[in-house]
Amino acid sequence: MTQTVSILLTLSAALLAGLLLSRLAKKVNLPAVSAYLIAGVLIGPFMLGACGIPGLGITAKQLEGFGIISDLALGFIAFSMGNEFRLAQLRKIGRQATVIGTFQAIFTTVVVDVLLIALHFVIPDKLPLSSAIVLGSVATATAPAATLMVVKQYKAKGPVTDVLLPVVALDDAVGLVVFAISFGVAKSLHAGAVDVLTVILEPLLEVGLSLTLGVVMGLLFTLCERFFHSRSKRMAVTVTFVMLTVAISGLKFHIGPVHAEFSSLLSCMMLGTVFCNFCDVSEELMERADRWTSPILILFFVISGAELELSVFADMAVVLIGLVYIITRSVGKYFGAGISARMTKSDPNIVKYLGITLLPQAGVALGMAIKAFELGPDGVIVRNITLFAVLIYEIVGPSLTKIALTKAGDIRAEGRKSAREEHIAKKKGNPV
Repeated sequence: MTQTVSILLTLSAALLAGLLLSRLAKKVNLPAVSAYLIAGVLIGPFMLGACGIPGLGITAKQLEGFGIISDLALGFIAFSMGNEFRLAQLRKIGRQATVIGTFQAIFTTVVVDVLLIALHFVIPDKLPLSSAIVLGSVATATAPAATLMVVKQYKAKGPVTDVLLPVVALDDAVGLVVFAISFGVAKSLHAGAVDVLTVILEPLLEVGLSLTLGVVMGLLFTLCERFFHSRSKRMAVTVTFVMLTVAISGLKFHIGPVHAEFSSLLSCMMLGTVFCNFCDVSEELMERADRWTSPILILFFVISGAELELSVFADMAVVLIGLVYIITRSVGKYFGAGISARMTKSDPNIVKYLGITLLPQAGVALGMAIKAFELGPDGVIVRNITLFAVLIYEIVGPSLTKIALTKAGDIRAEGRKSAREEHIAKKKGNPV
């Protein structure tokens, strides 16, 4: 069997497993994203993938080659979130989202850092100080993919959803800066000296370069789109520019002693922001892009589930520290969002429920954990604890988001019909 055939069989199995499990999830009122993640665990390297039978599961070796799917999916997710930064909407909730997004991220870092540093003094051999500091910054990151999928699946609409999406987007931008500073401090603890220039400049440079790249690509996209008039070609241009932005954001270089790189999430988010504010037909194109990317997003979540390492449960120290991390991060997100929402005099439902919707954690946090590998053994601890937390958050988080949005009144079950039901109603001549 050729490698191409093996890969196609595996991807087909991944899609089918995700789709079938999503039907079961619907029976028990679970979000589809949770089903995709569980499907990934079931066919991943720790379960069916361990059999090594092509088309039955995903092996550890195959996961290494599926990174391009994850990169592309995250690019489209970030591009879609740029739609939440339309100027008309920002005039209404811009200050509110900025305050909440920034405050709750920093508040969460402080809460997690305080508790984990205290735990370090109790079990210093299991939790080094540098690991505790870095984990506090990792706690800022939220999973925009899982949140966006829940919002789209249930067509959530209301005050909580209006604030949630821009807050999640800002959350990752703030998180990148906080992580870079914390990571610089952690590295300095090893070196014995703090490099202030690197600690301050590198995160600011990454954010600045990413936003600049997004603006440039967004303007080029808007200009290029005007030369095409058919829907199919406009759709092709959309896909081209998202892929191109993801590709360019993968570049890394040095400016003297400073390491410079891009964040594909921030770049693609700014690409979407510029495009939706300058292009007259942006809403239609973004809606069509969502339909085109649906299979890619299903694959992304199934692969993400397969990447969750169940072996982290074997180390009780990781489980203990992971539980402390999960509890303190949840407390930080919930109360951080609630306090900042009160500060901005937000709707009572935002104060009460927004923090719960910010619990899912995945891609950005895992990216930070991989970067932490530069700390050596201390970085391995960060990675294992992050993996443990992501496993819990990604399976439980989407359901909590759905519950919170339902209680807030942003998800309304009444009157929702499936595409099949709508088609049958039309054939019978009944109103949909």
